[in-house]
Amino acid sequence: MKLGNQVIIVMGVSGSGKSTYAQRLAQHCQAKFIDGDDLHPRANIDKMTAGTPLTDQDRKEWLTRINDAVYSLQHKNESGVIVCSALKQAYREQIRLNNQPLLLLYLKADKLLIEKRLTERQGHFMKSSMLASQFATLESPEAEALTITVSADLPTGEQIQVTLEAIAKLT
Repeated sequence: MKLGNQVIIVMGVSGSGKSTYAQRLAQHCQAKFIDGDDLHPRANIDKMTAGTPLTDQDRKEWLTRINDAVYSLQHKNESGVIVCSALKQAYREQIRLNNQPLLLLYLKADKLLIEKRLTERQGHFMKSSMLASQFATLESPEAEALTITVSADLPTGEQIQVTLEAIAKLT
């Protein structure tokens, strides 16, 4: 399934499997994959590496970079799948600002699953000690337009199948 020039934001708390899922989805849909973690400014990476949660002010430049990536893809009529935690509605609104409508895929997970995943994860600057701040910040997007919720505890292949079926219903 090709996405045309659709841009999809894959969101959820750290450890929900966004990157793995988004990479597979992008491959399946022949879309460009962008990991939002790669768009963080150096100061944000340093802060998270030290175990300090980001503030709204810290996220401002990062969200602008993600908004610009969406704009670039849409301006070139390319499809893309971008990973971004986008935990608050205000963050999602900043990503949507002055862009064409986006599809939001929310990987919904419970705290115990994420705690287990973050404890086992190696080589990532997001530490399990920051889990509480992720869930405290999360504002569910489930009532927002063009949002698909997918369970984070499903195997990736099943997540992709559920997603493709939901996208087909939207188009």
